[in-house]
Amino acid sequence: MNAANSPRPSVKRLLMGPGPSSVSPRVLQAMAMPTIGHLDPEFLAVMNDTAVLLREAFETGNSLAIPISGTGSAGMEAALVNVVEPGDRVLVAINGFFGLRMADIVQRCRGELTTISAPWGHAFDPADVIRAIREKHPKVVAIVHAETSTGVLQPLREIGKACREAGAMFVADMVTSLAGTHVGVDDNLVDVAYSGSQKCLSCPPGMAPITLNDRATTVVMGRKSPVQSWYLDLSMINRYWGSERFYHHTAPINMVYALHEALLAVSEEGLDARACRHSSISARFACAVEAMGLALLVPKEFRTPMLACVITPEGIDEAGVRKELLLEYGIEIGGGLGELKGRIWRIGLMGESCTLANATLVIAAIGQILHRRGCKVDVGAGLRALGESLS
Repeated sequence: MNAANSPRPSVKRLLMGPGPSSVSPRVLQAMAMPTIGHLDPEFLAVMNDTAVLLREAFETGNSLAIPISGTGSAGMEAALVNVVEPGDRVLVAINGFFGLRMADIVQRCRGELTTISAPWGHAFDPADVIRAIREKHPKVVAIVHAETSTGVLQPLREIGKACREAGAMFVADMVTSLAGTHVGVDDNLVDVAYSGSQKCLSCPPGMAPITLNDRATTVVMGRKSPVQSWYLDLSMINRYWGSERFYHHTAPINMVYALHEALLAVSEEGLDARACRHSSISARFACAVEAMGLALLVPKEFRTPMLACVITPEGIDEAGVRKELLLEYGIEIGGGLGELKGRIWRIGLMGESCTLANATLVIAAIGQILHRRGCKVDVGAGLRALGESLS
């Protein structure tokens, strides 16, 4: 095929899945700025400001708050490979797909893995996790704050307190929650937190913000064995992002531009206002889903405000509905992962995508598709509930 005729996306999609979310024009414009050297003084100034904005978004005073060059999964791996050494006891709380991935990484680090489980779609009772901490005496405890596979938001404060009392490192996956709700890294006593650029930050995939407090940094610097990943070794990466500017790798300059602009947008809106927007629209969307006759996977008190998991009606081809939604309406939503594959739709209300107009479009489009497929849903009731919930 001639390179000039090679296929490339030619349509605009409304991204309402579990990520990526829609990207604002200002972020795309920042990404298109001229590329300069990764040690250029002007780029170093952008790096400095990005670190400041990351601390604000993570709600932390940590000195180490940087973006890893990679996706959210690189953030997960960086967090774990830096604090886990062979033989270390690690407790991973699993109530979804990404808890399973954490456990996999721990085993690859040759850590001594213990897991605690909760049903997919349910949050952990902090007392159960605390009991496991006291029984197993782990060096590291890892949990997902907002589980992207189920839409569960996990309370962290009590677990963080128990980890601090036990002398354990507390690692939290904030890939989906950062900039969509208050993550409170310091208030929740989280030692290591990581995220991804493509969710509520509404930046293209490719950067993984991570932050470590002094307790965690001391553990990293005092390791007995080298970090198993040279590329993700934070003791070296931080020398580049810190005042030393020691060369480690060539940073993705234009992705840093984009992340900086996305973080600036978060700061301008304000964390309180941003959390309120996600919470309010999510609640309205949930009312609409239930009013039209569908059900949500997660109990109300533990739902993430940026991701709704809707149970697929019996007898409906969930993948077929998603395909029709994409091709006919240009709207992307996600399907289930792991044991929820084929059973749910994951509908994102993240960052730029989190608007009342978008929520209305999704309700109307899904309702029409289901109605055509013979599913008894009341689209009008859903849309009325979305409007009535404004009051």
